[in-house]
Amino acid sequence: MTEATARSRQPSMADVARAAGVSAQTVSRALRDSPNVNPETRRRVLAAVEQLGYRFNNAARVLSSGRSHSIGLVLLQSGGYYSRSAVTAGVEAAAGAAGFSVSIATIAALDTALMEKSLSKLADQGVDGLVIAVPLISVTQKMEDITREIPTVTVDGSRTAGARVLGIDQREAGRVATQHLLDLGHRQVWHVAGPDEWIEARQRRQGWQECLAAAGIEAPPPLAGDWSPESGYRHGRIIAMIPDVTAVFAASDEMAFGLIRALREGGRSVPEDVSIVSVDDIALAAYCHPALTTVRQDFYRSGAAAVDLLLGGDEAEHAAAAPATLTVRASTAPPRSR
Repeated sequence: MTEATARSRQPSMADVARAAGVSAQTVSRALRDSPNVNPETRRRVLAAVEQLGYRFNNAARVLSSGRSHSIGLVLLQSGGYYSRSAVTAGVEAAAGAAGFSVSIATIAALDTALMEKSLSKLADQGVDGLVIAVPLISVTQKMEDITREIPTVTVDGSRTAGARVLGIDQREAGRVATQHLLDLGHRQVWHVAGPDEWIEARQRRQGWQECLAAAGIEAPPPLAGDWSPESGYRHGRIIAMIPDVTAVFAASDEMAFGLIRALREGGRSVPEDVSIVSVDDIALAAYCHPALTTVRQDFYRSGAAAVDLLLGGDEAEHAAAAPATLTVRASTAPPRSR
């Protein structure tokens, strides 16, 4: 870039970072007066700002004052429609009640590069806190840095060293669901699992396996779904052809809906022939036929509690935690043989 070209545009944060010999993230921290930036580095950054004539945009002014009165929310575009909208509604309601706005960033797939980009975008906007509802299993150093610098709560989402985790114990949810079927007298429980790259899916599957192992039962191979009713239907067609199957734990309500339809089409009634239990307890679970037995997750409450945890500090954490609570309805019953 020539000197004339450089003069033709306003200097950016990246220009300040190059002039000061630091990263753009360090410039952001220095403008926010972060305690993690040493005085000499902050002096170099401010000197570069003055030298280049860097004009603060709104986000930069917010960073220098330390308060934006906004919260960043990261969501996945795909996945359960109900959980995504309910978490968003909970975050927006609690944030609005506290006088905060919400900036939403969505990613199209479970990808660390997309996650880094979304977090960086929200950090550059100067959000005061982050709520992450994206279930990445692995995190990068950049994600660690951002969530350590900005107060962060994950709603069963990405785990970082600096973030606090909110939500039910998903492994316990898998155990509670499986134990309910065993307590009814079923001698084996099959599992339609969620995608392996989701933390929740892995933990629910682990709870199912541990519960069966504790009862001296060898777990059958899990059937991998993708949270959709279609994947539940696809695996339900397979299960319908296995006469010995009397109980199934589906990792989500939506997969359970597809599973129930496939079993009926295959001549298997629910719960007379096959009992089904799942996780989520979305609004439709009480109104399908038969009404679904499921482990409750209050997505709206989780979103609101995440904001309360961000704004209220550590003392809010215990009150925000939710137990794995089973809602028993008509989709489960003792096996016919009993």
